[in-house]
Amino acid sequence: MQKVAMAGVLALSASVLAACGEAPEKDGESKASDFKPCMVSDEGGFDDKSFNEISHEGLLNAAKAIGAKETSVESNSSNDYAPNLASLAAKGCDVVAAVGFDLAAATTEAAAANPDIHYILIDEAIEGENTKSLRYDTAQAAFLAGYAAADYSKTGKVGTYGGANYPSVSVFMDGFAQGVEHYNKVKNKDVKVIGWDRKKQDGLFTGSFSPDEKATNTARQVFEQGADVVLPVGGPIYRGAVTVLSEGQYKGGTIIGVDSDLFKKDSEAAPYVLTSILKSLDLSTEQAIVAASKGEFDNTPYIGTLENEGVGLAEFHDFASKVSDTLTGELDEIKAQIIDGSLKVTSYLADSK
Repeated sequence: MQKVAMAGVLALSASVLAACGEAPEKDGESKASDFKPCMVSDEGGFDDKSFNEISHEGLLNAAKAIGAKETSVESNSSNDYAPNLASLAAKGCDVVAAVGFDLAAATTEAAAANPDIHYILIDEAIEGENTKSLRYDTAQAAFLAGYAAADYSKTGKVGTYGGANYPSVSVFMDGFAQGVEHYNKVKNKDVKVIGWDRKKQDGLFTGSFSPDEKATNTARQVFEQGADVVLPVGGPIYRGAVTVLSEGQYKGGTIIGVDSDLFKKDSEAAPYVLTSILKSLDLSTEQAIVAASKGEFDNTPYIGTLENEGVGLAEFHDFASKVSDTLTGELDEIKAQIIDGSLKVTSYLADSK
């Protein structure tokens, strides 16, 4: 009788152990996955407070959602792009996200050499059955920022400078200038834009995407010409403007962040941030990686707009009480007009949607 009872206990114990072999999933957690998502940065690195960092957040969010272990590598220069992509292929990555238009050539070559790996290129077009491009019509959101900058300016001059005259950089600058032009038309004003010429489609550039002395000197040049709201476009080059403003010479000077909400990303910059032009790199990157993990990879290009919330304008934060009482309402109206097509914003992506 004892043997029978003991056998029952052992059987029950075995069934309990078997049931406990896998801990129940908690809300928000996923089962471990063999799928391997990977990412390579451009030379700005994953701590640039801008598009590399936001894209990396998308990778981390995707990995968590599918219960996978991500792998990421940083590039110190353009010479690292091809070797870094090759190293990720060798590590057995199932999907590789490359951050930045500067990786277009290297990613195209890597995708052709590794047809079994899915490649996602962020901020530039790429073609291939195993590739997907994520791009953002930031001219739409920059239009709103330009209008806001013109309305806030006390000097009647606003400015911008970029890292290099690439389409994904100049699209911010040109959209910004269009917003200023619209403000002048609506308000019968004459706010000037320093650093960008719409007719020539050229402007002021530092020549790199590093927060170096050239970035600081370029920012100083724009402020010296009288601009009191400045839009730096190119990852960490905004730090040049922060350096200049922290010296205290240009009191009342402000900046506009790009890609992420700079007010939240950088406490040193926060006191000077009027607003930021947003790109949902994190969400679109996460969605593309998760889709790949489900066998639903789609090589149809993604273009972020105001309508699909792929781009947008951040809050005014500490400047909310300093902007005009009517500005927020005016921006909401302009946004609606851009979405319904009654107000046209031109860009190299406008005809791609």
